[in-house]
This record gives sequence, structure tokens and C-alpha cells, in this order.
Amino acid sequence: MKDKDFLMIPGPTPVPERVLLAMAKHPIGHRSSEFSAIIKRCHDNLKKVFQTKNDVFIYTSSGTGAMDAALGNLLNRGDKVLSLVIGNFGERWAKIAKAYGAQVDTIKADFGKAINPEDLKTRLDADVNKEIKIVTLTHNETSTGVTNPLKELVAIIKDHGALSVVDGITSIGALDCKMDEWDIDVLISGSQKGFMIPPGLAFLAASEKAWKVHEQCEYPNFYFNWSQAKKSHAADTTPWTPAVNLIVALDTALEMIIEEGLDEVFKRHTNNALMLREGIKNMGLELFVPDESIASHAITSVLPPHGVSVPDIRKTLKNDYDIVVANGQNDLKDKIFRMGTLGYVSERDVLTALASLEATIKKLKG
Repeated sequence: MKDKDFLMIPGPTPVPERVLLAMAKHPIGHRSSEFSAIIKRCHDNLKKVFQTKNDVFIYTSSGTGAMDAALGNLLNRGDKVLSLVIGNFGERWAKIAKAYGAQVDTIKADFGKAINPEDLKTRLDADVNKEIKIVTLTHNETSTGVTNPLKELVAIIKDHGALSVVDGITSIGALDCKMDEWDIDVLISGSQKGFMIPPGLAFLAASEKAWKVHEQCEYPNFYFNWSQAKKSHAADTTPWTPAVNLIVALDTALEMIIEEGLDEVFKRHTNNALMLREGIKNMGLELFVPDESIASHAITSVLPPHGVSVPDIRKTLKNDYDIVVANGQNDLKDKIFRMGTLGYVSERDVLTALASLEATIKKLKG
């Protein structure tokens, strides 16, 4: 049915009508007092969602821009970085670090697995001279549907003394992630995931420890420069022209998150994911990540049944039921399909998706 597609992908995610209506208003001046009041509310509410007392900067970019902002304000050429890789986005941290001239080592888990904390501890204990400056990691890896044991991993990094730089792009606003309580040094996210607005904004918060390292950065980013962002943040504005209407939408989306309550938001994501996983198993389909202790509550990866292809499943869901699900990425392309329960997704949406998936499989099996 025209204009009725429902997104069940890692992002963009569904946008509430209340947010769409806010975004559709005529743009206002980004240096106006009216816009400064909106920015201030966003700053205050972003701290609540990030669960931090640190400033949370708003950048007009994709989530990858925030990744660039994180490393581009900390690294000097030759610095040593350890990247924890459980999928495509963990790999992206390593690629960005290499682009800044860092010496990059990795710990890689098999697809569908999380990082073993003991592996990290062994690697960091071997760094007796404390040469590793930064450890990058992904909280929730949507390319596989795995959630890392972030709290435990960050504690190991802290004991070593390196900075923890965390991709929370698909976890903030969906999964519990306590920046201050868990002592995360740099935490980033993006607008088109748990924040329930279209792509185009990215967010970054940094600890005092990270700021001290930033002060030693010889050639920090220009557009993403933390010092510029901090100065503008204090004045409730932005260094450069922002995506005004997206920030107006963010203001409304944050209001909705605060109204629902963070604990309720996390509970909704958990319940929806568990309902989806149980329904998939009841159909006789196999989950790519069967281990419930590391299975993502934002995205669920599914293996296609024998004799049915991932492209055909996706095509039938889209054409017959107006539901969009994601293919696997890179080595997992056409081997899994991924169903999102991230952001503005309700129990009704999950039940509809399950019924549609079951009908799709029956059609394709003949």
C-alpha cells in the first residue's frame, strides 16, 4: 500500500507523528533566542538520556561523524589504539583510527559473539608499559545483533588506564547505558536510532579524563572540534549552522522519551525483542544469536529456512506487507536478515511483523 511502509531495520527507525509535525514547521533562525531555548532543552534532556553530568554536543552529521569527532579530537600520529571488533561497526573504529595515523591492534570475536572480557584483560595486562592510549568498542552491534558486556569491558579498560571510546549509536535511548556510573570516557550516538528522528544529527559526550587527552591533541578536527563545541554549548548555540528542523524534532522526541521514562523505554525494547525472538523460534526459524545473554534488544538477526533466500524474504515482506527488514552486511549478506525493534516500535508492530513473516515463509515455501 502506497506510503505505508514500516521500517524494521537498524536505522532509520520509525518516526512518531508528533515528531514529524514538529519537524515540518517553518525553519527558525539558528542564532535566535527562540532556537537557543530549544537547544538548551535538548542539552538538558540529552544529559538525562546519556545518564551523565557531562556536556552532550550536537553535531549535524551521521553517527560516523561522531566517531570521527571522538578520535579526531584525541589522537596524535603514532598513538596506539586497541579496537574491539564484533562486526562491521567495530571495524569502522579501527579504520578511522588508522586514518589518523594511529597504530591499531584488534581483538576480534566471531560473528554472533561478544568480546570475552578475559581476552581484553589478558591483552591489556600484557601492555605493561601502558602504551595503549584508547580502546574503542561497540555497545550494540547491529550488523550481527550482539550486545557487548559494556559495563564489564569498560571497568577492565579503566583499570588499565586507557580511554574507553564507545559507540552507543544503537544503544542510547534503547538499552541501559550509564555513562557516569560505568565510567565511560567518550560516548556517542545518532539521531535515527533510539532517538526516533530522521538521520542527520550525532551526539558526543566526553569525561574529564578524555578532555585532558584532548588538550594534548596536536591537530584536532575543525568542524567537529570539541573546544569549539564546548564554547558554543555554554551559550546554548552551535559553532556552525545546524540542521535546525532536526533539532526541533529532537526537542520533541526527547520530551517523549522523558515522558515515557528511561526505565520504561528500556523495558519496552526488551519486551519487544523477546516477543520477536520467541515468535521467530516458534516458527521453527533459527536465530543467528541464540545466546540470550548477549542478544541485542534493538535488532534481531535471523537465518533463512532451507530453500528460501534472504532477498526473497525481504522482497515479499516489502511488496506484500509493506514491512522493510535489513539484509546482512559484508560477509553476512544474503545469509541473515535483520529485524529491528529499535525506537518507536510497539507490541502491535511486533505482532504484525511476526504474522507477516510467517505468511511470507509459507508463500515462499509454496
